[in-house]
Amino acid sequence: MLSNIGNTLLSLNILIGISIIYFSFQNLNNNKILIGKKIYRLCLFQSTFIIICFLTLVSAFIVSDFSVITVYQNSHSLKPFLYKISGTWGNHEGSLLLWAIILTIFSFFFLFYNKYHPKNYRIYSLIIQNILILGFLFFLLFNSNPFSMISPTPKEGLGLNPILQDPALAIHPPLLYIGFVGSSIYFSAAMASLITNYSGKLFAQSIKNWVLISWSFQTLGILAGSIWAYYELGWGGFWFWDPVENASLLPWFAMSALLHSLIVLEKRNLLYFWVIILCLLTFILSVTGTFLVRSGILNSVHTFANDPSRGLYILIFLSLMIFASVLLFFSKFKNKEYNLNSNSKETFILINNWFMIFYLITVLLGTVYPIFTEVLTDHKVSVGPPFYNAVIIPIVIIFLFFMSVGPRTQWIKNKFYNLNLLFKILIASIFINFSIIYLFQGYSLLSNFIIISALFLVFATLIDLYKSLKKQNIELPRVISHLAFGFLILFIGLNYNFSIEKDFNLKVG
Repeated sequence: MLSNIGNTLLSLNILIGISIIYFSFQNLNNNKILIGKKIYRLCLFQSTFIIICFLTLVSAFIVSDFSVITVYQNSHSLKPFLYKISGTWGNHEGSLLLWAIILTIFSFFFLFYNKYHPKNYRIYSLIIQNILILGFLFFLLFNSNPFSMISPTPKEGLGLNPILQDPALAIHPPLLYIGFVGSSIYFSAAMASLITNYSGKLFAQSIKNWVLISWSFQTLGILAGSIWAYYELGWGGFWFWDPVENASLLPWFAMSALLHSLIVLEKRNLLYFWVIILCLLTFILSVTGTFLVRSGILNSVHTFANDPSRGLYILIFLSLMIFASVLLFFSKFKNKEYNLNSNSKETFILINNWFMIFYLITVLLGTVYPIFTEVLTDHKVSVGPPFYNAVIIPIVIIFLFFMSVGPRTQWIKNKFYNLNLLFKILIASIFINFSIIYLFQGYSLLSNFIIISALFLVFATLIDLYKSLKKQNIELPRVISHLAFGFLILFIGLNYNFSIEKDFNLKVG
């Protein structure tokens, strides 16, 4: 019964998606300024049906309907209620349905909340978003159906992998998927922007909040996964540069660069085509991560079961997406020269972007290099923490310096302020670092540089917060994110300097 309802709703969503694209093209050809009510209704039905479809699968897990293969393979009648629900997305099919629901909901709210932007821009965004939705729905229905049935019905399920039965991991995938899939909306918006020539400050405003939402959820998702790894997988470790961990980090770097570039586009009307590249790149990297996880080409605790047909479908989908976006971009690209003052705020933001892209390229190369090496030479090569630590950590130290100094620059003007204060903060950071060394008797040259640079950023940002509150000119998003990043790097440096590793022989009981 539940299986039939789910399949019917998936099929209806495909028909609605096709209808939205058809009526959207019709709406482009009329002279009306507003988008037709029919399209709004179809988008509402689309969102409603996909939510009901997902709740149908959740219900199958709750009532332990083992006639559904996905439930049989990932649940058990005695499993706690929380893990029955989290089992819905703890598998390939259910997680893809979660992808589809997030794609659809983001599409509806983008259309609804961007009413004051041009009709054609919104319509093209909707068309492209629905092409993406249809791509995932066809994949779901014909290759990865979460409502496939098994006969005869087993009396009991196989249960969810015990390692996945954890509160942090219950929320880790949904948070991460909102970040991954949320990037689809500004991918679609960037394509629509190129088609309609809608650019500048207004374009930046139309996607800024969506970038912030997806970046926030992506950050929380990575954090939840690290907490889980700390006490479940790593026995005290929180990041292992596992290929699938890296796949979640790649779009995060692109999102972070995009967030900063949007500020320049909104304030100065600069870097438009760079913003477009980052919008396209973020979602492409998200789908690339999906391909790596679900194709079976990576060996990781995070990967789903190996199925070449699934990997092939995602690879074709990814290739078409890259081809279309690159073709459209270069058909519209115009090379512009920007005259930026060397010490202006926009220059420091651009430098921030270069750091992010450096990290992105480093992690991407480290992730895919073993794959290509094995294909070309038939030899397995491992790229692990020593490579990433040697390449990334020294650059992070320089990056933290620019993060501390950058907010003391001004738009357009080639001018710093409060440099004397920054120098005092740096001296204080060095003093505190050596006090920690003296008290806890731990010393590593590299980790000391990390601790000093992290303290420098933390104290500089705290002073920004104090001055902002005093002037009631609060930049809370920047202050909170920079402060959190500073503390993160500080704790990594302390962990690197003072952690103790011991080997034990465990006994039964």
